[in-house]
Amino acid sequence: MKKLSKNTKRQLRTRKKLKSVNVGRYRISVYKSLKNISAQIIDDKVNKTLVSASSIEKDVKKDKKNKNATSTLLGEILAKRALEKKINKVYFDRGGNKYHGRIKAFADSLRKNGLEF
Repeated sequence: MKKLSKNTKRQLRTRKKLKSVNVGRYRISVYKSLKNISAQIIDDKVNKTLVSASSIEKDVKKDKKNKNATSTLLGEILAKRALEKKINKVYFDRGGNKYHGRIKAFADSLRKNGLEF
């Protein structure tokens, strides 16, 4: 049997709890690397990505700012794209990341721009 890392264990534990609690909502999955951040809204029933946004995109990349400001900008972009597709109730899957810093700035930006979670 393969031994899982602490980060992977935390990620699986978080996702399992969130899926059991939030029925009938889409999931916002966040991935954070040292330089970039990306997020996508996923429909778990059909395993399909509905909306996504990333700091690698041209319109985000041209506004070179610090990482925290980029996370806030990305939250605004993802919220606008989600509202265009009439998605307003979601649940936030932070993965293996702690809820502080860039992840918190991203989540606050989503809430401020109209998504409920």
